[in-house]
Amino acid sequence: MSVGDQPPVASASASEAPLLPFPPTVLGIAGCSGSGKTTLADELARTLGGMRFHLDDYYLDLGHLPLSERVKRNFDDPAMIELPLLAEHIRELARGDAIDRPVYDFATYTRVADRTERVTSSKYVIVEGLFALYYSEILPVYQLRVYVDTPDPLCFERRMKRDTEQRGRTAESVARQYEETVRPSSIAFVRPSAANADLIIDGTGVLDWKVERVLTEMRQRGLLAVGV
Repeated sequence: MSVGDQPPVASASASEAPLLPFPPTVLGIAGCSGSGKTTLADELARTLGGMRFHLDDYYLDLGHLPLSERVKRNFDDPAMIELPLLAEHIRELARGDAIDRPVYDFATYTRVADRTERVTSSKYVIVEGLFALYYSEILPVYQLRVYVDTPDPLCFERRMKRDTEQRGRTAESVARQYEETVRPSSIAFVRPSAANADLIIDGTGVLDWKVERVLTEMRQRGLLAVGV
């Protein structure tokens, strides 16, 4: 089927952008909070000349609830993601289409009204997030599924450093959230999703080794362009 024979895309906004001349290669990368999945995805995107696509902007809009209720919701639960929209957008990127991604305001736990972010597909689309390998609806889109396996103490150490140094949180609040929601949700949802991975990466390894491990797997599967 030629590009001109392609069926209509799902949304009018996506149809405004032409398809890429070839289908993108789509990777899924998951792991617990603090596992190093985002760092790996960013480095792979840089190395491959692709794009990292994160799931954070697909959290449900809680604007219908009082703020006092919004703050009590567990954002480490996969039910908090708007899966139908997420799955639709990943499928569109996998076809080479552009999408209009929602913008999420974590200060108010709401979508930013009347604002979206135009996201253009790339030859390599790297879908990254806690639940990237959890949802059965998006698993068939990936050509390679990667899980970053990192021991819980190291995940906690990394999260503590990030949240206290970059997000201005107290050590006490970070530790409390980790024990009350982050770790239980990791055990219930994230770590079991490793069963859906084609490749499990040791999260304690150096970044260059982890990147090369993924690239080697891609070469073996014929997923790399010549010269990468």
